[in-house]
Amino acid sequence: MKILEVKNLITQYYTGKKMATVVNNVSFDLFSGRSLAIVGESGSGKSAMALSLMRLIEPPVGTITAQGIFLEGKDILQLSLKEIQEIRGNRISMIFQEPMTALNPVFTIGEQVMETIQLHQQVPPKEAKIRAIALLNLVGIPAPQQRMLAYPHQISGGMRQRVMIAMALACGPSVLIADEPTTALDVTTQAQIMDLIQRLQVENNMGIILITHDLGIVAEVCDEVAVMYSGSIVEKSSVKAIFNAPLHPYTQALLDAIPPLSGGVRRLRTIDGVVPPLSDLPIGCSFQERCPNVQDRCRASKPLLEEASGGHSVACFYPLQDGVKS
Repeated sequence: MKILEVKNLITQYYTGKKMATVVNNVSFDLFSGRSLAIVGESGSGKSAMALSLMRLIEPPVGTITAQGIFLEGKDILQLSLKEIQEIRGNRISMIFQEPMTALNPVFTIGEQVMETIQLHQQVPPKEAKIRAIALLNLVGIPAPQQRMLAYPHQISGGMRQRVMIAMALACGPSVLIADEPTTALDVTTQAQIMDLIQRLQVENNMGIILITHDLGIVAEVCDEVAVMYSGSIVEKSSVKAIFNAPLHPYTQALLDAIPPLSGGVRRLRTIDGVVPPLSDLPIGCSFQERCPNVQDRCRASKPLLEEASGGHSVACFYPLQDGVKS
């Protein structure tokens, strides 16, 4: 079942006298029990897109416009502030990138989890405490009753991330957005966190949007992938199709930068140049200065995201399947 439909999302930030378009005409669907990965380099607009879906970007910081962001059939852009506050954290939740800054340092873990529950469920403190302990236990935090009394700085990064997951799941959301949920965690803890998210997804039939730059995690846990560059989706398809037959030169470059799993030796590829500033994008394709296949047409006009075959979409005038290999 389709639970989230995003149609032509545009997000702009105020930067002095200019407006920077950080998300540019992004569209996608999310279904119950399915995982969509949003991948790309830092500065590609991934986190801004996630904040837009939560409607956490408002004037004077920025603006959000779209044909619609439909969550379970309701366009959240048309909801009042009170209505969106009831949905945010309840039907759509987010695990933020930095748990140490997302958690309030002056309140205990228990107080913060209980506040999330009471805000949406309208239950007395005693019941909220019981639910909070059960949630901490669900996400694998040992001795949850004792951890309820701890402050964020008194527990490890992995435990803080589990607390964030508990808070995000407190009200049984239908959509969970995980923004770099394993950043700064060791490899073992990363695996545990991703296993936990996958298990809870199956149990709750949630749709998950995973924002990451780690294609290894994407290959293991996601169903579909959208590759973002300079605020736009440049390629979108199933995980299998993206990994086996990428169409966009940028996607191919990202895959070439992954060490081989077979243990073989090959030189890892780097992508020359940097992502152009979102406040000053070039005319035409935004990847033109870094693309080995660039031609005059790429500099003259911007390619649109169009379906190539079998649900595989790409925004490129000269996709790799046409024999122009990078």
